Amino acid sequence: MAAQIKINDREEDRKDDQDHKQAVKTKKKDTEKRRQKTAAHADELQERLESMEQEAKEAYDRFLRLSAEFENFKKRSDREVSDFKKFANESLLKEILPVVDSLQLALESSGEGNIPAGGLQEGVELTLKEMLRVLEKFSVKPIEALEKPFDPSLHQAVMQEESDLHDEQTVIRELQKGYRIHDRLLRPSMVVVSNKTNTKQEDNKG
Repeated sequence: MAAQIKINDREEDRKDDQDHKQAVKTKKKDTEKRRQKTAAHADELQERLESMEQEAKEAYDRFLRLSAEFENFKKRSDREVSDFKKFANESLLKEILPVVDSLQLALESSGEGNIPAGGLQEGVELTLKEMLRVLEKFSVKPIEALEKPFDPSLHQAVMQEESDLHDEQTVIRELQKGYRIHDRLLRPSMVVVSNKTNTKQEDNKG
């Protein structure tokens, strides 16, 4: 009887040991599954994080581009408004220039005795002075051309004259005064430009 009890006890101990091992094995499997699941979830979160970081970077790049485009648009608009304010009266002012030319010519003629001096001459002088004041008010200024090197961006050469008194391509006469409005050419100066005397021809003639 006692022997049978011992046998039963051993079988129960063996069964308990097997149950314990099975429980440990099951627990390890569950732990491994949880670990794998956690790792997979972590990988998924990492991918989502990287994707969100890339989207944020692309959005920031688009923001920078749009900001730069807007700033360029703003500068361009400001420049266009500024140019419009500066040059809105350009056509009208250009029409005034021939009147100024006529007044200046009248004064030059009076100096040569073609127009009687007196009230008429004073009236012309006052009118010219007022016209020049109006031009200056709108930032229209005459171009200084006489005795200056010829500049095709400012001067219009209508003829050349030989001269030993000036460097070549120097403005020696001004037929019509040119004007600027702000930094833009309103009308070029019509000029006569110097040209060196052909010494070889002179020597041959001699």
